[in-house]
Amino acid sequence: MTTLSPILKQATPVVVDHALGSWIHGTDGNDYLDFTTGIGVTSTGHCHPRVVEAAREQVGKIIHAQYTTVMHKPLLELTEMLGDVLPAGLDSVFYANSGSEAVEAAIRLARMATGRPNIIVFQGGFHGRTVAAASLTTAGTRFSAGFSPLMSGVHMAPFPYAFRYGWDEAAAVEFALKELDYLFHTRTSPNDTAAFLIEPVLGDGGYLPTPPAFMDGLRERADRHGIQLIFDEVQAGVGRTGKFWGHQHSTATPDILITAKGIASGFPISAIAAPTATMSKAWPGSQGGTYGGNAVSAAAAVATLHVVEDEGLVENARVRGDELQAGLKELQSRFPGIGNVRGLGLMQGIEFMAPDGTPDASTAAAVQQATTREGLLTLTCGPSGNVVRLIPALVVTPEEVSLGLERFEAAVAAVAGAVPAVSHA
Repeated sequence: MTTLSPILKQATPVVVDHALGSWIHGTDGNDYLDFTTGIGVTSTGHCHPRVVEAAREQVGKIIHAQYTTVMHKPLLELTEMLGDVLPAGLDSVFYANSGSEAVEAAIRLARMATGRPNIIVFQGGFHGRTVAAASLTTAGTRFSAGFSPLMSGVHMAPFPYAFRYGWDEAAAVEFALKELDYLFHTRTSPNDTAAFLIEPVLGDGGYLPTPPAFMDGLRERADRHGIQLIFDEVQAGVGRTGKFWGHQHSTATPDILITAKGIASGFPISAIAAPTATMSKAWPGSQGGTYGGNAVSAAAAVATLHVVEDEGLVENARVRGDELQAGLKELQSRFPGIGNVRGLGLMQGIEFMAPDGTPDASTAAAVQQATTREGLLTLTCGPSGNVVRLIPALVVTPEEVSLGLERFEAAVAAVAGAVPAVSHA
């Protein structure tokens, strides 16, 4: 009998029968409020009617139109629509399938455009599981262990993780920028450095927003040294943080932007965007791929962008995210095991700590399992596995946020005896 790899571990025991909006309906007859959204992918909710119809219509026209062989209309339309939301000057786009592929395309482009070998990443970043992307990932050793040697030319600088250091944000930013400058003196000269690569909000690294002052500091150093600033918006982009792009919480703008996940509501497509002058420096043959820019995925992405705009989902993510964070912080005030609540928009992390101040992965895992029993689907993250992350769909309603908070509170109380409070309803 053939089975799935034993290394693949499900976060929940749920087998899906069907799903719609913020809800997954299991084959066990139970309904689950989905605050995982396929790790931030189903941005417009499960099976949004407009996305479903766009994909269904495209399937009847052409499924696979390899876009370096023949062009197709959905990709042209998607490219035009991205021009309306991309940062100014990023007017050239290359499409791939996954976030990892797009990350590798971005660093390849940066190296070719600058003629420099080295990439600086930041502690806790997650950029993928393929060999080069895993070499750039520092969110946990599980992503890069066991298949060395990794790609060379990667150097890591501290991330301003204020809670971990026990500092305020300004002190953490000052420290991280000083250490970055020290890295230039000790490991990689600016003249050897092609790019900075950073997530506007760390994903697997613990749902940590990158402080705006740190983003601005990277932009200043990139300009001063001729370094490409790459923003990995795979998870934080397309409205998730309450801005269309996660980096828009700062004044910094990227030289190269990476997008995937929520851009097509569950269909596989990714992209990098850069100025035409930069993209033109890519060597012939360095960009391509059989399935990149698939016609059905592109049609779904077009529909997704229309839904995000027409239904005001970026603003909904901001407002619902504020409600969600407020409820989580209220719970934190009654449960000392929650050391930190943070996030932007519908990207919220709850970090569990033991009484001795060390990361409490066992409680986080128990809470995540308990939420499933309460009818709420959640995930864990963080290098120590002690962060529970909540990732509702951008279409989540006030009532669903309230219900999610009630179910999360019940799970925490069941695991660790939090003091009960009045209903959030």
